[in-house]
Amino acid sequence: MDYRFLIARRYLASPKRVSLISTITGISMAGVGLGVAALLVVLSVMNGFFDFVRDMLVSFDPHVRIVSTSERGFAHADSLRDVALSLPHVEHAAPYVEGKALLVHEGLAEVNKVVIVRGVEAATLSGVSRVVERTRLGTFDLGRHDGRPGIVVGQRLAQRLGLAVAEAGRPAGEVGLLSAPAIERLFTRVFSGPQLPRFEVRGLYELEAVYDENHVFIALDEARRLFRMGDRVSGLELRLDDLDRAGAVKAQLEARLDPERFTVLTWYDLQRSLYDVMLLEKWGASLIMALIVIVAAFSIVGSLTMVVIEKRRDVGALQAMGVSRRNIRRIFLLEGLFIGVIGTGAGLALALVLLVLQQQFGLVRLPGAGSFLIEAYPVAIRALDVVLIGLVSVALCVVASLYPARRAAAIEPARAVQLDG
Repeated sequence: MDYRFLIARRYLASPKRVSLISTITGISMAGVGLGVAALLVVLSVMNGFFDFVRDMLVSFDPHVRIVSTSERGFAHADSLRDVALSLPHVEHAAPYVEGKALLVHEGLAEVNKVVIVRGVEAATLSGVSRVVERTRLGTFDLGRHDGRPGIVVGQRLAQRLGLAVAEAGRPAGEVGLLSAPAIERLFTRVFSGPQLPRFEVRGLYELEAVYDENHVFIALDEARRLFRMGDRVSGLELRLDDLDRAGAVKAQLEARLDPERFTVLTWYDLQRSLYDVMLLEKWGASLIMALIVIVAAFSIVGSLTMVVIEKRRDVGALQAMGVSRRNIRRIFLLEGLFIGVIGTGAGLALALVLLVLQQQFGLVRLPGAGSFLIEAYPVAIRALDVVLIGLVSVALCVVASLYPARRAAAIEPARAVQLDG
C-alpha cells in the first residue's frame, strides 16, 4: 500500500490514543456529514412538493398543447392530429375549443359567473386529461338528450350556484351560457336579444379549486356554435408516454408547424410562473443549507493546521529521509480527502435512511394536513442530487486542505528538529 496513504490514515485517527486534534477533526467530519444530510433532505422534500404540484396540475393540463395564434382558431384539426400522433412518445391527441362565457343560473342570478368553457370530445378527452375519471357525481355526458345538451361543472362551482345532477325525484340543474359575441349582440340589438343556450348539468368533477370554480365542459360541437367557430378548433392537446419527453416533442412540432399559425406549449409553459417560483424556493433553500456544508468543510483548515503543527517533527524526518515536498503536500491532501469521503458518506447514508422512512411511513406530518391533499411531507430522491452533493462536498474538503498541505510542505527539516529539540 502507498506509504502516503498509510501516513495520512494514521494522522487522521491514531488507534492508540484519542487526542484533542483527532477530536476536533472528528467534529469537522461530523459537521460535513450533518450539512450534507440536511442539504439532501431539503432538496428531496422540495423535489417532492414540485412533483406533487406538477402531477396535480398535469391531471388537468396536457403534456403538450398546440394552440392557434388566431382567435378564430384553425380548421382541419384531424390532419394536425395525425401529424401529432405520428411523432414518437405521443399516445393521445384531442382537439378542443376554449373561450370565456357568462354562466347564467336563473335560480341564483346574483352569483352569475364568468367561466372558461372548454368544448371537448368526451371519447378523446380521457386520453389527455383525468377530468373524466375525477367526475364524482353523475357522468361525463355531454351529448344531447331530449334536445338539451349536457354540461359538466366543478363541484365547488356547483355548490356556489346550487347546481345538482339528476337524482331520484329531482331533476338536473340547468344553466345558460352567454358568450362574448352573444353579449355584444345583446347590447347592439335592442329588439331581438340573443337566444340563450341552455345546458343540463350531467356531472360534477373534482380537481383543484383553481379549476373547479372556473372551468366547465361542453361538447365540442356545442362550443363551436357557442363561440361561432364553424368547423375550427382552438387547439390540440397531447398526452405522452413519458412526461419528460415534452420538450423533445415540442421541438419536433415546432420544426414541422408554421410558427405564424401555431404555438406549442409544454406542461411547464402552461404554468411557468408557478413552477419558476417553486424552483426558486428550492434553490434558495438549498443554498442556505449548502452554507452549512461550506462552513463545516472549511473548519477542516483549522483541524489540519493543528495536525501540521503537531506533526512538524515527523514531516521534517520524512523530508530528511528523502520524501519530496510534493509528496508531503499529497499526504495532507489525502487526509482532507479522507475527512470529506467519510463525512460525506455518513451524511448521505443518514439522509437516505431518513428519506426512505419518510417515503414509506410518512413520519413527519404536515401541519393542518386534514385540509390538504397530502398528510405527510412528500419526498422525491434524485440520483443526480445525491451524486452532485457528494462530489461537491468532497471537493470542498480537498480545497479546504490545500492551505494546511502547503504549510506542511514548506516546513524545513532542520528547523523542525530544532523546534522539537
